[in-house]
Amino acid sequence: MTTAQEEDTRRLRDLAERAGRELEEASAPEILQWAARTFGRRFCVTSSMEDAVVAHLASRAMPGVDVVFLDTGYHFEETIGTRDAVEAVMDVNVLTVTPARTVAEQDAEHGPALHDRDPDLCCFLRKVEPLERGLRDFDAWATGLRRDESPSRADTPVVAWDDKRRKVKISPIARWTQDDVDAYVTEHGVLTNPLLTDGYASIGCAPCTRRVLEGEDARAGRWAGRGKTECGLHG
Repeated sequence: MTTAQEEDTRRLRDLAERAGRELEEASAPEILQWAARTFGRRFCVTSSMEDAVVAHLASRAMPGVDVVFLDTGYHFEETIGTRDAVEAVMDVNVLTVTPARTVAEQDAEHGPALHDRDPDLCCFLRKVEPLERGLRDFDAWATGLRRDESPSRADTPVVAWDDKRRKVKISPIARWTQDDVDAYVTEHGVLTNPLLTDGYASIGCAPCTRRVLEGEDARAGRWAGRGKTECGLHG
C-alpha cells in the first residue's frame, strides 16, 4: 500500500469512527443523506433482496444509487424475482455480482453440495469473495443489519470502519425493530420477498435456509443445526 493509500485509509477510518458517534441517534434518512453527501457515487447499498427497505431509503437520498446484489447461484426463485422487480420499479442501479465459478464448476472442484460439508468455504466462495470484487469501486457501503435480528448483531453500529474491506460500513436501520420495518414497508409500498409471508424470517441461499419456528429469532432459519449464524459478510 502506498503512502497516499495509507493516508486515504486513515482518513476514511477516522471519518467512520467520528460518524459512528455523531450519527448514533440520527434517523435512517439522515444517515443516508450524510452518506450521499460524503461519498457521492463512491457509496453503494448491498441487498440480499429479502426486502428493498434500505435500497428504497437510499434511493430517496441519492436517486440512481448503486445496489449490489450477490447472485450466489443458490437463491430461491422468489429472491431473483424480487431483484428483478426492484430493478424495474425503483430509482436504483442494480449491480449483480456472481462468484468466480458456477455451481457446476465448484462441484467439479470441491465435490457436490459443498454447503453441506463445509458451509464456511461455500459462503466464502459464493458470497465473501464476490463482495470484495463488488465493492472494489466504492468507499462506503450500506447494509440492512439490525440489532434486534440476533444476539450476534446486537451491537451493530450505525456507521463503522470495515477493516476487512477497508471501507466505511453503514447500517442505517440498525436501531429499527421488525415493527419499524413493517411500518415502513406498509407506508411506502416497498417491495419484499414473497417468502417473508411463507414462514421465512431471514432469507439466504435455498439449501441453507428454512422457515423459523415460533419463538425463534429471525436468524434461526439460517444454517440450522450447523453452529453457524453468519456467512462471513458481516463478521
